[in-house]
Amino acid sequence: MQAALFFFQKSAELQAPPIGVWQLRWELLNIAVGVVLISLGAVAIVLFLSRRKTRELTLIYFGLFCILYGLRLAGKLQIIQSSIGFSGTLWLYFNWIITCTIVLPFGLFLYQLASERFKRFFRWLIWFQAAFGVFGILGAVFGIKLVYLYAANNFAVLGVFAATALFLLFGRRPTGPRSPIPREMRVFITGFVIWVLFILQANLLGLKVFRGLDVEFVGFLVFICCLGYVTASLSFAKEESLLNLNKELEIARQIQSSTLPREVPQLAGLEVAARYVPMSAVAGDFYDFLAMDERRIGMLVADVTGHGVPAALIASMLKVAFAGQAEIAAEPARVLAGLNRALCGKFEEHFVTAAYVFVDLEKNVMRYAGAGHPPLMVLSRSNGGVRSVEENGLMLGLFPEAEYASMEIALQAGDRCLLYTDGLFEAMNPAQEEFGKARLAEFLESHREASASRFSASLLEEVSRWSGHSNGRRQEDDITLLVLDF
Repeated sequence: MQAALFFFQKSAELQAPPIGVWQLRWELLNIAVGVVLISLGAVAIVLFLSRRKTRELTLIYFGLFCILYGLRLAGKLQIIQSSIGFSGTLWLYFNWIITCTIVLPFGLFLYQLASERFKRFFRWLIWFQAAFGVFGILGAVFGIKLVYLYAANNFAVLGVFAATALFLLFGRRPTGPRSPIPREMRVFITGFVIWVLFILQANLLGLKVFRGLDVEFVGFLVFICCLGYVTASLSFAKEESLLNLNKELEIARQIQSSTLPREVPQLAGLEVAARYVPMSAVAGDFYDFLAMDERRIGMLVADVTGHGVPAALIASMLKVAFAGQAEIAAEPARVLAGLNRALCGKFEEHFVTAAYVFVDLEKNVMRYAGAGHPPLMVLSRSNGGVRSVEENGLMLGLFPEAEYASMEIALQAGDRCLLYTDGLFEAMNPAQEEFGKARLAEFLESHREASASRFSASLLEEVSRWSGHSNGRRQEDDITLLVLDF
């Protein structure tokens, strides 16, 4: 508070000396450079904020660095100080605060560019810069003279350059052949070396080693041009990489779509409805059919752990393995055992849950087996109740010798069965409450009169409403379901 009162008391006492023609030209040149820097910084920040999907952190650090440097450059000019009217002492402290903080965005910018070899060094450097900035600002608040603080800053800057040079000369270097230096890094190093020469000149001026004009801003302007090139190159490269990734994901989505059945089977006495709602472009859910004849068919619903491309690749493997089980399609336990043997040893960090049913319309029975999968739900027309049927063995892909069992369920006209993945009942609402199996069974019972197709659509609408997907909330898991009406 005493320092602040001192500033405003002095503002009425200090009068700026008249500006000569040569000094006016010099200061106008500095103002032009400051305006250019502040404008570049503002454009970089706007670009960072406007590109949500391809945000490049170097843009925000570059923008802050340019703005702070432009403000400090302008704050040193007599024409700016006279126009605004604050005391010269207040401007000194304003510039000092920027001097203490400007090194942080620059250090963070360098950290983003650095290879793994340099990142640890730059982390220590950023912590040192932050600590010195806090020390410098607190020192000014508690009355340490700025001439001493600026001298300490000059020594700190020279020390950082010396430490960087020692690290580059004697730091541990990677073994093996050196990779070529990227063009962006060569441009950055060139601009940085030019700026360092001007910084050394400015700091030696501050230490009274020799006299002359402080032309550091000239070197900085050269460096900023190089820095702008590097930032733009990184930003465009990231955007191009994202576009290529999106293209590859679209191709993967098309390939995965081709692995799913194009249409549901048509059997007399059986209506089947299938719904597949991935949370991203590609997913780990899978369903497929093995039709033996016009009265017998096998159906598989599976869920690969994880999401995205890895899960989708495993789902594609499952497609091939499932096609190889056609000869034993009538025996659910053997089908799951065959899938398990085909998948074991193919991946380490994933597994697959699955449910398989075989429907025999000649005998009016359904055989069911599961592998760590949510239970089958059956709505009986005769008693109007919903029951969960669970016959689970171990998940697929973990244990080669895992064994599975199946059970037989008698079918009656009007019965409905529901096969699904856990994304259906684990859907969360904004209050973090699950949709739940009980609510799923209640919905199944209350919509008994709807056709299989209409029921599946209504169920997905209800889950979407519950979890807020219809209001823009992100889906948290893949959802797949099969509805069987007899």
